Amino acid sequence: MVVLVKIVQVIFALSLLVLVHEFGHFLFAKLFRIRVEKFYMFFNPQFSLMRVKKFKGKLHFKFFSKNVPQIEADADRSVLDDDDWNKYPDNTEYGIGWVPLGGYCAIGGMIDETTKADQLSKEPQPWEFRTKPAWQRFLVMFGGVFFNFILAIVLYASVLHHWGEQYIKNEDATYGVAVNDLAYEIGFRNGDRILSFDNVPVDDFSQLQVDMIRSKATTAQVIRGGDTIQIAIDPVYLPAMLNSAGMFSLAFPFVVDSLAADSPNAGSGLQNDDKFVGINGEDMFLVQDIQKELAKHSEDSVVASVNRAGEVFEVPLAVDTAGHIGVLLENDLNKFFHVTEHTYSFLQAIPAGIAKAWNYIGNYIKELGLIFSPKTKAYQSVGSFIAIGRVFPGTWDWYRVWSLTAMLSIMLAVLNLIPIPGLDGGHILFLLIEMITGRKLSNKAMEIAQTIGMIFLLALMVLAFGNDIRSLFK
Repeated sequence: MVVLVKIVQVIFALSLLVLVHEFGHFLFAKLFRIRVEKFYMFFNPQFSLMRVKKFKGKLHFKFFSKNVPQIEADADRSVLDDDDWNKYPDNTEYGIGWVPLGGYCAIGGMIDETTKADQLSKEPQPWEFRTKPAWQRFLVMFGGVFFNFILAIVLYASVLHHWGEQYIKNEDATYGVAVNDLAYEIGFRNGDRILSFDNVPVDDFSQLQVDMIRSKATTAQVIRGGDTIQIAIDPVYLPAMLNSAGMFSLAFPFVVDSLAADSPNAGSGLQNDDKFVGINGEDMFLVQDIQKELAKHSEDSVVASVNRAGEVFEVPLAVDTAGHIGVLLENDLNKFFHVTEHTYSFLQAIPAGIAKAWNYIGNYIKELGLIFSPKTKAYQSVGSFIAIGRVFPGTWDWYRVWSLTAMLSIMLAVLNLIPIPGLDGGHILFLLIEMITGRKLSNKAMEIAQTIGMIFLLALMVLAFGNDIRSLFK
């Protein structure tokens, strides 16, 4: 059931993103009177689930119908039946395909991966993309990414207006960080309070690892035991950082909420709000430190130092085979930390949504810089639909779904702006060159560039799927 929910969420998010993206192309094409032959949600090889076209003043529908090649404008249509859609090439065909991966907008006279050589040899028509001024073609191509940026802003603003924003500021992480093995190897320790990376402060505690990686930080400034020290971060660790989740988690004190029903220490006398301050005479109070110490004494016993209302006393405790003592911990973060909360009115949410989208654009560009830098080995983390599915929750959570969709919308827009033939950015680059030089690239050059771009994109897809498949066997 979890897998099914994730699949549905991925299809929903990607379909919305592609639909909005293609609508951006569609809208500008219609604005400049360029013929849009087809506008489809999902792909429709061989046949379509549903097709609709307006002619003779009304809508005509076809369901589960086989695709029929479009008759060209100069063809003899006198032999066609009166209701044959090919008699009305000026009218856009809207439809739903059966392959639930994206969609497309077929614009007449545009040279892309679907263009056939014989189409380019025919006399250009005034309704074709290729006959329009460069600035109009530029806006048609930029319309897709522009609408994805707008969608991200709308979604972020809506999320902020409806749910607000809650997070723990880095300065409010009173007990510092709890580190995993990689962070420990680099030089961080449980209880460190990280102030900054390369002297640049981090506001959101949850973004510590992300900010360290994005900035390719070489130093960290931390408070340890009352002293401010500097930790050197060797760049050689960067590839490992990209593949090591949870380098920094929130350190918090070991406070008893209750005892489990099957606790081996049901008769120990432990009570709600008891605070652990040591194990076997060694001072420690953080959950992470105490759990690590208990693991050393599995199937044994320890003596815990417990603070109850200011009085410290010793409590002998049994440790089970898993290194647990059967205690349920207090997990209400509001009892330990100040949680920053922001609420937004409708008007406040709009600029906040713009700022959030803008910040993520900058951050994602940094992440792409890591991917295209071989030394970081970040290319090994490039993923496909499988990787996207993993970040979606196993249950339907609208807050996460909309937040992730906004993030993916920005990713789609930024990726499409990369100047690679086959992507919108490739078309935009050629158009900018044309607008500056006044010379249009030949159809042959465009075809060659398009082929090279498609080969690159196919190689990228192979890399993404290969990484995902390899990760399944780790």
